[in-house]
Amino acid sequence: MKKFIAMFMCAALMACVSVSAQDICKTAANVPMVQLNNGVLMPQFGLGTFMQPSDAICKQSCLTALKAGYRHIDTAHAYNDERGVGEAVKESGIPREEIWITSKLWPTEYGEGKTLKAIDEMLARLQTDYIDLLYVHQPVGDFVGAWKDMEKAVAMGKVRALGISNFDANDEVFNKIMSESTVKPAVLQIECHPYAQRLAMREKVKPYGIHITCWFPLGGAMSNGALLKDPTIMKIAESHGKTAAQVILRWHIQEGFSAIPGATNPDYIEENIRIFDFELTDGEMAQMRSLDKEQRFFNATLEQVENMVWNAKLSD
Repeated sequence: MKKFIAMFMCAALMACVSVSAQDICKTAANVPMVQLNNGVLMPQFGLGTFMQPSDAICKQSCLTALKAGYRHIDTAHAYNDERGVGEAVKESGIPREEIWITSKLWPTEYGEGKTLKAIDEMLARLQTDYIDLLYVHQPVGDFVGAWKDMEKAVAMGKVRALGISNFDANDEVFNKIMSESTVKPAVLQIECHPYAQRLAMREKVKPYGIHITCWFPLGGAMSNGALLKDPTIMKIAESHGKTAAQVILRWHIQEGFSAIPGATNPDYIEENIRIFDFELTDGEMAQMRSLDKEQRFFNATLEQVENMVWNAKLSD
């Protein structure tokens, strides 16, 4: 399997024009690929499966997305929908190597010797023999022990790239994972959108070549649609004949982020990916950047997150 993946990576790289360009090469639906700090290519746009109500609904959402051209699906053990993702990938008819699967380990699975078992169980739920990107989901518990097992999983060919999710909680957790790791994080996943553009965090990860993937790229349910009703965004959308959501997602792409908007409505799933047939002008990008006010919509403290972690119920 490791040999096959290596051959696929080489073929993909040979097909690309430039390894320094933002869109090194492109996948289905004209989605750009970004090159991570370990050389692996990842589709820059995908479907987030947070809050999918069931495996059955998740499966249908993923099938709709894959048919529309999505090739990146972001899930997690805590979402309790990995089985739905795995079934969709199997039934899509699309070769596994053309689909990027991201998942996340929950803190109850952290610990050297414990995490490898959790990874094998994740592979079984997803019905695959490798995961493209694996995160530690929250900076809680023995994430260093988990990381050591994750590094072993990379060496075993079970995982292609490692990431840290929500490690913007404080400097201590970020510095600890960076100092204790041998395989450095390739991706940081955090809340990020035009109202919270995370400038300081972007500067912090830049020396490490860590790519940023944005959850709540449209603000999430907690925002009550604030971004979608923003006058500046609505005016830009009108000028392009696009929706506010499409303009926001296009901003993410041009800013260099990856975005993983979640949806179950087929119309929204299809709408969200129709962002690669237009570009925002420099002036419009400046207008979007001017909206930053570091207004995050998920504001739980690390202590509150810890309580959530230990009370969470995960699927088997």
